Amino acid sequence: MADPVLAAAREAIRQGSKSFALASRLFDGGTRARATLLYAWCRHCDDVIDGQYLGEGAHDWGGTAAERLQRLRDMTDRALAGAPTGEPAFEALARVAREVALPPRYPHDLLEGFRMDVEWEEVADCDHLLRYCYHVAGCVGVMMAIVMGVPPADHPVLARASDLGLSFQLNNIARDVAEDAARGRCYLPSDWLAGEGLTAATFAEPANREALHRVVSRLVDLAERYEASAAHGVPALRNRQAWAVLSAAHIYGDIGRKVRGRGPGALEGRTVTRRREKLFAVVSAFPEALWKRNLGVSTPADRSGLWTPAFA
Repeated sequence: MADPVLAAAREAIRQGSKSFALASRLFDGGTRARATLLYAWCRHCDDVIDGQYLGEGAHDWGGTAAERLQRLRDMTDRALAGAPTGEPAFEALARVAREVALPPRYPHDLLEGFRMDVEWEEVADCDHLLRYCYHVAGCVGVMMAIVMGVPPADHPVLARASDLGLSFQLNNIARDVAEDAARGRCYLPSDWLAGEGLTAATFAEPANREALHRVVSRLVDLAERYEASAAHGVPALRNRQAWAVLSAAHIYGDIGRKVRGRGPGALEGRTVTRRREKLFAVVSAFPEALWKRNLGVSTPADRSGLWTPAFA
């Protein structure tokens, strides 16, 4: 029998994220289905807030951004309570929450990230940036870990999953600096900009490319710290899950490393990862997954100095 909720989720991931779709193929069937369902809800919420459809173009969801956010909250609460919603994205969340006993706080954490977007405040410092990154990506990493079978009470492993989400978002910010500037948004910490003689009003000016690239490179350096920390969660996963996670880590990490390595010219447009580069990341992650899961991780396990969610 056809499963319309899963079919809609698969279409969302096919159109919405080629990188996530590629990495998710490495999961076993059950994990892949749940990850796809979770992605569909996240994608839908993001689209509603941004006024897009599957991450592209313009779409009229009706109402103000604040009104749309409140509707997302209401529908999410219905889904988490097990009440029918009549909408595939929320039915997808309901199914995942039921199957893995997903704590409601994590979907709510993501909705808080959308509130931060709607009620945008200039990013004051690194702590402010990392709190934002947790709410738009780190909590998704936590939910994905639970989907992969990590117990909700295993906070040390969930902290590593959050680290991976933080690294993804930091690299995305590094990649999208030019696009964000074009829509009047700056995610770079004000104190970092000030250290280079820049402000949120002047950072995107062509004359400031070299100074801006130093700030962005600092962002990529920070993303690498969280990427390295996240690797210490790999032993808690099964082999195929570890392979998928490390593949995604390489794909997103390479985006930031490209931006850093190409110099100021990289800030003139979006840096992309070609399909063959993604496939190479997948292939190279396989032996690494076996090694890190079964033999250990070479980077230091100490998380001191890294931002950590306040697990309840």
